[in-house]
Amino acid sequence: MSATETLSFATETRQLLKLMIHSLYSNREIFLRELVSNASDALDKLRFEGYSDATLMDGGGELRIEIECDPEAHTVTVRDNGIGMSREEVIANIGTIAHSGTAEFLKTLQAGQTQDARLIGQFGVGFYSAFIVADRVTLTTRRAGRPDEEGVRWQSAGEGEYTIETVTARRGTQIVLHLRDDAHEFADAWRLKSIIRTYSDHITFPVRMPAAKPVDDEGEQKAADADAAPAWDTVNQATALWARPRTEITQDEYDAFYKQLSYDMQAPLAQLHSRVEGSHEYTALLFVPSAEPFDLWDRDRRHGVRLYVKRVFIMDDAAHLLPTYLRFVRGVIDADDLPLNVSREILQGSKVVDSIRAGSTRRVLGLLEDMARDDADKYQRFWGLFGRVFKEGLVEDHANRDRIAGLLRFATTRDTTPTTSLADYVARMKDGQKAIYYITADSVAAAAASPHLEALRARGVEVLLLGDRIDEWLVGSLPEFDGKPLQSAAQADLNLDELGPAQTDLPPVADADWQPTLSALQIALKDTVEAVRLSDRLTESPVCLVAGKEGLSGNLERLLKSAGQAVPDNKRVLEINPRHPLLARVKAGADAEHIDDWARLLYEQALLAEGGQLEAPAQFVQRLNRLLLGG
Repeated sequence: MSATETLSFATETRQLLKLMIHSLYSNREIFLRELVSNASDALDKLRFEGYSDATLMDGGGELRIEIECDPEAHTVTVRDNGIGMSREEVIANIGTIAHSGTAEFLKTLQAGQTQDARLIGQFGVGFYSAFIVADRVTLTTRRAGRPDEEGVRWQSAGEGEYTIETVTARRGTQIVLHLRDDAHEFADAWRLKSIIRTYSDHITFPVRMPAAKPVDDEGEQKAADADAAPAWDTVNQATALWARPRTEITQDEYDAFYKQLSYDMQAPLAQLHSRVEGSHEYTALLFVPSAEPFDLWDRDRRHGVRLYVKRVFIMDDAAHLLPTYLRFVRGVIDADDLPLNVSREILQGSKVVDSIRAGSTRRVLGLLEDMARDDADKYQRFWGLFGRVFKEGLVEDHANRDRIAGLLRFATTRDTTPTTSLADYVARMKDGQKAIYYITADSVAAAAASPHLEALRARGVEVLLLGDRIDEWLVGSLPEFDGKPLQSAAQADLNLDELGPAQTDLPPVADADWQPTLSALQIALKDTVEAVRLSDRLTESPVCLVAGKEGLSGNLERLLKSAGQAVPDNKRVLEINPRHPLLARVKAGADAEHIDDWARLLYEQALLAEGGQLEAPAQFVQRLNRLLLGG
């Protein structure tokens, strides 16, 4: 045994331990779920590495997890005979939290969201949950393949320091929790068994606890046979749930497996369990969560689907098994046709994986189609949670574009809640209407208030209101649906004649009377707009900006600029409403002294009405004041 060395925790680790100890009280029993999950991962890693180096498996017996408690000493012990850790790994993995999400985890805790036990497992800091119930933790471990004398003992009270020393140890990891005074309830075998069956029943390795001692006829425990080996009971089912027939699995078992897999405390919204046979055989057990995963908008974090090969765990972030727009899906895929030494590089170029990905994607889409058809309320929950992510599929997955398009839901001028499918819209189209009309903006409310809709509203035409950033790319990837082209209400070539007359009593306008005004405005704005013309789409607003046939919409131009993208010269058309009193004022005062101010004011008003920003707000105010005072 070497001399004991005392080391300090990294700053982030100290902060995490302090918050973990003092904040996370609502569901303290999850500490056991986390430690059992870590033990299972260690066994998976050993079994995986053992396929390439069989000597790593020597001397450990059956892969297993053992849990014991001592009510008198107030301790709980969790051990496994998995891969173990070297001294360097102990310092790297426990003394310092080498995890990109740690800062976000700390921020989340400090923000007051401290009652959500899901966060512990999701952020990969499960070991530290031991300090929720323990005032001292002792960890003893040895890396598989290393001599017995290279074991490591780590000990800490969860404060600023920990001790580490070299000891003789068997392969694997043992963690002893010295329970706090208010956590003695966990030093009870029945309590621990209940927790294991709740959270860890579907761990694929046996989780064992000492068997109850036999009693005599009078109910007294019999004396133990000194030569007999200790008896152990397997507490969990220790079978791969997905490998069992669906008819033998209850919904409670599915829900429990999902919770253990995803660290979610709620049951899933939907699930699919399928066995695919043929040229490539695999089993898929996939879930749609009923709450938004914390990392949903981090496209680089992929903790959705776990890959197994012949029930051997391979990796937990198999990004190639489902497309990115389905990254909210959780579950497992167990393949029969992949090698056990599969790597991410092999996954990327494997035809088998391509087949699994395509098949799994089709099945998830089928699950969503069934949900949309059979349970509209549940599908609306799904859309509220994951609709924005799902829309990415229309851009990414051209092979399934039509199916994805059918699953989209939109707000419209008829109903501003996103409940309308494209099929619903087409079924409600006016006689003679040839296009599906839409408008994009920063939000649904801004889209609904757009002046571009006035003529369409006046003709009773329904318009899709698109308020998500992805929507500009969505409509660019969906030129038509059910033979009907998608048409932007903000495009210059809007054909209103086919929609019939507006349901308003607007007086006719003589175009020739307005030519001098149009020419004067065009000259004043020659460097800003492509043209100035009379509008037949405006009924209430004085002006609006419309995009040319090949030009960018104002919303897309703003999105590109906010993303730091170079935007080509994009002059748009300024349309004016000749029936509006403000334009009558402009027409009457369109002389050399005021026309420049009027032209700029009209252009900037149109820009503001569509949600744009002024380049020179102070000049806008000065210009407006001059015209007000001059009036």
